[in-house]
Amino acid sequence: MKEYKVGIIGFGTVGAGVAENLLANADVIAKRTGVRPVLTKIADLDITTDRGVKIPEGILTTDAMELIDICDIVVELVGGTTVAKKFILTALNKGKSVVTANKALLSHYGQELFDAAEKSGADLYYEASVAGGIPIIKSLREGLVSNRIERIYGIMNGTCNYILTRMENEGADFAPILADAQKLGYAEANPSLDIDGFDTAHKTSILASLAFGKWFNQEEVYVEGIRDLELSDLAYADELGYRIKLLGIIKNNNGAIEMRVHPTLIPKKALLAGISDVFNGVVVDGDTVGQTLFYGRGAGRKATASAVVADITDAALNFASGSRQRIPNFNEAPQFDRVLPIEESVSRFYLRLQVKDTPGVMASITQILADRGINISSLIQHESQSGKANSVSLVILTHPVMERSMRAALSELGVLSINSSPVKLLRIEDI
Repeated sequence: MKEYKVGIIGFGTVGAGVAENLLANADVIAKRTGVRPVLTKIADLDITTDRGVKIPEGILTTDAMELIDICDIVVELVGGTTVAKKFILTALNKGKSVVTANKALLSHYGQELFDAAEKSGADLYYEASVAGGIPIIKSLREGLVSNRIERIYGIMNGTCNYILTRMENEGADFAPILADAQKLGYAEANPSLDIDGFDTAHKTSILASLAFGKWFNQEEVYVEGIRDLELSDLAYADELGYRIKLLGIIKNNNGAIEMRVHPTLIPKKALLAGISDVFNGVVVDGDTVGQTLFYGRGAGRKATASAVVADITDAALNFASGSRQRIPNFNEAPQFDRVLPIEESVSRFYLRLQVKDTPGVMASITQILADRGINISSLIQHESQSGKANSVSLVILTHPVMERSMRAALSELGVLSINSSPVKLLRIEDI
């Protein structure tokens, strides 16, 4: 039985989960694979706080560099893009295999990390960086390797999905649900990374890179979050047969790649529409396999630890068989011409306006849209919820149109809105 020394840098929630899994299930891994990953060192600045895991004596240390020197497989769970980058590059340059869950670091510095791994012949695994325990990275790298990827849609932030689920089910506004999510530990004290869409954007750039053969930076992803969503938008979406989800959207648009993150109306009958609470789901469309759905817990101690330990096992198997980089860390082979600016993307749109209840207003709205080549597919007109008799709420769904045309129409439509109510615009994906 071949044994390989594993060191974990970062003994937080996920680090504790990985240690617990390795200590409890090393025998199971050994029986199934013929290799045994042995937890040898855990490095953290704080090695006195109880993490709820009984760690054998001699494993805890504050010296991460010592850990890198003595271990075969280095697991980076520090997070962030500074010291974590230093640890990973040091390990790779020494020829150590590295496992990380650091989506932000990969999104910003992925190409540099892969270049270092390629130079040293080391493995770099990162399954836990996207969608927690869902094996979406392995599926794209191996299971779907014979497919040209056409589209990916992902609910990849449990915090946002939890908030939207409760808003829809309870008819509650965004702010109190966010406060509850923070109390329950689903949202950070500063929730911006989640609710403003940047966490999903990191994950979107990683999946797009695997799908289309060039490492993308998060800055190339168009991002909107859910902070400004109102309860009325979820109610109108429900009335029209849709649910609103924060989606990461990746498409091959005739050789141009779309990468966008924003609240999106999707049909209730769609597979993703049924994914609720803190769960994640990713739909992948391949030219051969068709549509596949990956579903599970996208975060949390145990789910993320499961993905990390799976990567550790793969790295150990590669050592044992003498086939490190059996699956290339990342081979740049671009399958596209350019990244499509959001202004050139084509969508159906949801518009909500508060307008004066006077003759000619509807004609003005339809004329503005018509002048931009925008056709209406559905319309709802309700009396104002504020009870004012001189205004009405209008909700319009459009046929597909280029974003540039819709943005040009928005400024004109805004003139018709009243009570300082800006026109609300959301995109629709008929998945």
